[in-house]
Amino acid sequence: MTPALVVFDLDGTLLDTHADLVQSLNYTIAAIGLAPVGYDDLTHLVGHGAKVMIERACNLRGHPLSQEQIPALLDHFITHYTDNMPGHTLPYPGLVEAMDQLKSAGYKLAVCTNKLEGLARGLIGKLELTHYFNAITGGDTFTIRKPHAQHLLGTIERAGGDVRRTIMVGDSVNDILVARNAGVPSIAVPFGYSDVPVETLAPTRVITHFRELTPALVDELIGDFASAKPAAAAG
Repeated sequence: MTPALVVFDLDGTLLDTHADLVQSLNYTIAAIGLAPVGYDDLTHLVGHGAKVMIERACNLRGHPLSQEQIPALLDHFITHYTDNMPGHTLPYPGLVEAMDQLKSAGYKLAVCTNKLEGLARGLIGKLELTHYFNAITGGDTFTIRKPHAQHLLGTIERAGGDVRRTIMVGDSVNDILVARNAGVPSIAVPFGYSDVPVETLAPTRVITHFRELTPALVDELIGDFASAKPAAAAG
């Protein structure tokens, strides 16, 4: 049987990146004279990659960008963010222990994020976590990104997984939707950057700490999800 695969979102799920995202974003928008944003703004800005985050921050400050302005600002952000990795970013409590337990049980792990793949790989590498993952895909890895199903399905393929034995872990609507679109169960964490309570997104399960992410839970959710499919189809 193909080993189960646990796919993680990155920002707000695996890693608490908020301080560094805000710092690099404020550095970027300061270049065009805009006031800084704060953590409370971040939940409305993240989720679709750096380009959209910059555009949203500028809109928030009443300064919509022209398409000609975006590339320079994106380069500004990428350079600052890369030069300061890993900054204040850390794995969420219990994450490393949970991944050790899953890997010891023979499970595969992967990352599916809308962050640019190069930034995701660089950050994961700086934190010495790369060896945990069978695949890391970003918002520019494919021609589409979350919540499009193919972003997750492509990640599963690269990780050598089986969609029937995969679960998605995330903190936002894009993560829950991509799981639903790809036909896999989802686990939501409430400590990330969602702008609404994650319970309202109807994930398969909510966990409040990574100590809850056990092989037994993964097997339970994959089994329950598989057994529920025929009933849902019949209805």
